[in-house]
Amino acid sequence: MEIPEEGVIVNSSRLKSVVWNDFDRVKKGETFAAICRHCKRILSGSSTSGTSHLRNHLIRCRRRSNHDITQLLTRGKRKQNTLAITSFSYNQSPIKNEIVTVASMNMEEGVKVGNNNTGVLNLDHRRSQLDLARMIIMHGYPLGMVEDIGFKIFVRNLQPLFDLVTASGVEDDCIEIYNKERQKVYEELDKLPGKVSLSADRWSTNGGTEYLCLIAHYIDDSWELKKKILNFLVIDPDQAEETLSELIMTSLRKWDIDRKLFSLTIDNRATYEKTVCRIRDQLCQHRFLMCEGQLFDVRCAASTVKLLVQDVLETSREITNKVRETIRYVKGSQATQEKFNEIVQLVGINCQKSLSVDNPFQWNSTCMMLEAALEYKEAFPQLQEHDPGFSMCPSDIDWDRLRAITSIFKFFHEVSNVFAGRKHITSNSYFNEICDIHLQLIGWCQKSDDFISSLALKLKSKFDEYWKKCSLIMAIAAILDPRYKMQLVEYYYPQIYGDSAPDCIDIVKNCMKALYSGHAIYSPLSAHGQSSASESSVNIVKDKLTGFDRFLHETSVSQNTKSDLDKYLEEPLFPRKNVISVLNWWKVHEPRYPVLSMMARNILGIPISKVAVESLFDTGERALDHCWSTMKSDTVQALMCSRDWISSDLEGLSLD
Repeated sequence: MEIPEEGVIVNSSRLKSVVWNDFDRVKKGETFAAICRHCKRILSGSSTSGTSHLRNHLIRCRRRSNHDITQLLTRGKRKQNTLAITSFSYNQSPIKNEIVTVASMNMEEGVKVGNNNTGVLNLDHRRSQLDLARMIIMHGYPLGMVEDIGFKIFVRNLQPLFDLVTASGVEDDCIEIYNKERQKVYEELDKLPGKVSLSADRWSTNGGTEYLCLIAHYIDDSWELKKKILNFLVIDPDQAEETLSELIMTSLRKWDIDRKLFSLTIDNRATYEKTVCRIRDQLCQHRFLMCEGQLFDVRCAASTVKLLVQDVLETSREITNKVRETIRYVKGSQATQEKFNEIVQLVGINCQKSLSVDNPFQWNSTCMMLEAALEYKEAFPQLQEHDPGFSMCPSDIDWDRLRAITSIFKFFHEVSNVFAGRKHITSNSYFNEICDIHLQLIGWCQKSDDFISSLALKLKSKFDEYWKKCSLIMAIAAILDPRYKMQLVEYYYPQIYGDSAPDCIDIVKNCMKALYSGHAIYSPLSAHGQSSASESSVNIVKDKLTGFDRFLHETSVSQNTKSDLDKYLEEPLFPRKNVISVLNWWKVHEPRYPVLSMMARNILGIPISKVAVESLFDTGERALDHCWSTMKSDTVQALMCSRDWISSDLEGLSLD
């Protein structure tokens, strides 16, 4: 819009809108124009044009020195405190005005949803920069996205006053967030009422770099199962075992939880044997472990199932490849597919499953491929008769073995689905599932088919190593489930051990008693009145009847009064059909079983399985996202740990 030099500036004192504080209204003939006093841009000043376009210009005017845009954004008492914001396309041409609702989300002080107070809308650059860093952390975005032209245009149109940041700048912000969140986690671990169990998991990158992820598992004072990533450390794949054990011990000392450690869950590999022994020996030297470390070494249940599945895949590789190539041939051309469909109808196969080639990196997809192929078993020989080019059809013996292998796959698939069914699984949930695997392996070993029995013997040999290490801790965890107690052990052990079952049950009982005695020593009611490390001297002074509590405890012991453990085991079982939270049950019964509840808190928090749900069926190790794998190791650790900590804080939060 052009205004000749002879245009006259009109007195705007009668104009009510605050925008006229930043515009001159010029009249030439019957035409009115508004000239920005900051950038001299000429806009329409007609009364019929309103002032929305003038407000929008001031919001994005880069030469305007007064950056308080509160008055521009607040247009009287508009319903729901809405803002009029002009959208911009990539060529910076204005589009129609759109009304949006203002919501304030302060991620530095916790998320606040639905706060539409527009009383103060001064831009907090620092908070916005940290919110941007938190968004990148939470969603795994690449740091370089802040330098993408599309992102810059989006931010400039959304908030022109925001100072764009560089990739290195947002990296520094991520490190700052990591340090703040780390202090919170440190303080939380320091105040824990019970022990901490650790799990270690390996991650890999496309570039060959490997990381060790250390995760703390515990039950907090509200009886909620929690886990936090402590470290994400780059390691040398060929690193000596003593170096790896020292790396873990260094992490424990930095977090000051070496004296709180109860167990270590790691993959069921022979290569970790010396590493676990070194850590256990160091902790036992300082008497940090209960039962002399007998329950310290825990091997991951889900990774053990994966190892068994790998053996099945290896044994059935030839037959599986035949099925895979058969399906590829059928799917290879439209004509072959149509011919196969005709044969399916002629044979009378009524199956809703579709044939598809599996993903070799997801063993559950191999299971589904074999299941579907078995449904069309009768059609493949017919296709071979009518199609000379089809020559890889499995034989009758292949199909018989394939049916047996598929049943094994399905069994392990069902067990894995139990592990994946709940996000937070306490250790009491595994005993019956692992016992079922044991019994199933015994049954397969007794099959008359040499192919299946030899495979089962191989699987059982590997499983027995796992059972030897972990059956005791799982049995104790099952006993701490009020629906089962000792009865579940007494039900399974005769089926597994036969005549040796009574001796094996006695081992469990003796370990249970020893573990209870170890917790009784550290109980506030013990003879020496030892208090937890987190208990302050102020609290000790306030409770002047602590001595009376010790007197009652000593009196009950001298009079052979039943212990918590004896009372718990003698009382009736909680009805099994009632769906309960075991942690809630112990939370309610903590006053009745003060020592045993302390023991339950430590046992139920042990991660019997450490594999994430999303990688439960993967045949390889977990891989780091490509956009993060090329960064410095310290930055990778900050991002991985911070994402875990922030996500756990926001768990269950709805922003709708």
